[in-house]
Amino acid sequence: MTTKYDILIIGAGVIGSAVARELSRYDLKICVLEKNPDVCCETSGRNSAVIHGGFAYEIGTKKAECCVEGCLEFDKIAEELDVPFKRTGKVLVGSTREDHESLQKTIEIGRANGSIGLELIDKNRLLELVPTVIGEFAMFSPKSGIVDPFQYNIALAENAKKNGVDFYFEHEVVNIYRKTDEYWLIRTIQGDFETRWVVNCAGLGSVKISGMLGIHGYNLGGSKGDYIVLDKRIGHLLPMPVYPVPTTTYMGIHVTPTIGGNVIVGPNADYVDDYTYYGVTQKNIVFLAENAFALWPHIHKSDYIRNYSGIQPKWLDRQGILEDFVIEAPKEVPNTINLVGIESPGLTSALPIARRVVKLLKEHEQLHPNKGFNPKRKGIIRFNNQGNEVKEKLIAENPDYGEIICRCEGVTKAEIVQAIHNPLGVDTVTGIKYRTRSMMGRCQGGYCQMRIAQIIQEELNKNVTDIIYSRKESNMFVGTVRE
Repeated sequence: MTTKYDILIIGAGVIGSAVARELSRYDLKICVLEKNPDVCCETSGRNSAVIHGGFAYEIGTKKAECCVEGCLEFDKIAEELDVPFKRTGKVLVGSTREDHESLQKTIEIGRANGSIGLELIDKNRLLELVPTVIGEFAMFSPKSGIVDPFQYNIALAENAKKNGVDFYFEHEVVNIYRKTDEYWLIRTIQGDFETRWVVNCAGLGSVKISGMLGIHGYNLGGSKGDYIVLDKRIGHLLPMPVYPVPTTTYMGIHVTPTIGGNVIVGPNADYVDDYTYYGVTQKNIVFLAENAFALWPHIHKSDYIRNYSGIQPKWLDRQGILEDFVIEAPKEVPNTINLVGIESPGLTSALPIARRVVKLLKEHEQLHPNKGFNPKRKGIIRFNNQGNEVKEKLIAENPDYGEIICRCEGVTKAEIVQAIHNPLGVDTVTGIKYRTRSMMGRCQGGYCQMRIAQIIQEELNKNVTDIIYSRKESNMFVGTVRE
């Protein structure tokens, strides 16, 4: 027997989770299908983690409108969802006459889009903001900021879950059929679902899902960007993101502080056909470092602690020209809302995009409020961020707060256990990492990774050989494990 829903969302990245949360404001039976074991496994967790100001997008586009809207409301959203966020500001740094002209044009575009506070600043003001930067002048965007992208995605999904949305992980969609005039049949590798409406939030898989729905004509270009993560030791040298002067299609290699205190360098932009490979070559690491060094000369191999990459699903026309976000309810395919090409600034734009999905649905459905909807979510208490008095109280209430598992980030056993038993449920090592910052320090899990695997094993009564790192077939242990 199949389970019936009013709305079925495909994809639990930041867009799918935001859509789920916004739709949970209404009296609807909703579910989310995700092919990975957790939320935030692809593009949503593999980016620069910047809340953009909205000045880099063509006037009047959905990208511009949603970005500005999302940026300006993010303080409120971060407070509601208990998500780490800093409105740091951002500088785009230039040195030549051509750079100066380009930044003036960027300011004009930004102001037309509704961006607030954009100004061209001289070298003295630039060095006041970022003393360690190299440049002659800059455009300053005071409303830009940084966020923990994992926490944001997780918070949206947890809040949706608390408001009645069902999440199904490791449920990859393999086919979609029109069962009746009223219902779609969604076939996954783990079973079938029936739903009146389908919302395609599949990101890199959005064109594939569109095709299953009978919506054709879209072409995605996978833009792969690599990053270097630098140790927190130098984090204090970079108070805000520093960007070069952008081109019409690319923001350039930049340096960005993170919520956790690290600095990230990147990305480059290479078009790829393989959406599953996230390796970073030595050649690209050198390229990133050399280019970013010209802006911020504090990039040294001794501070490299990790690299990663992400792939953005860019919608390209037949001539290869980058297009706008697709947010549509095509008349020729009733009861579908189709999202394609949701790349940067998708993180900033997630909730504005979700509200546009709701608006499209309201054109076809009479929606009734969910009287029990609660917009607030409380995250895991960060023991390491508390004062001594609070720490003592927490330990007295739960001795697990007194056991440090991740020494680099000061993460306790109590936090690990809370992460395992979060509203969504998680049994992957990276799921714990994204919720607690364990394994994100200098040693990158060298000390704590095995202890985290052991806690997962104990809390969930799992066989040690069934514990996975991040995705299907990424088993941590094989064969006989010595006790």
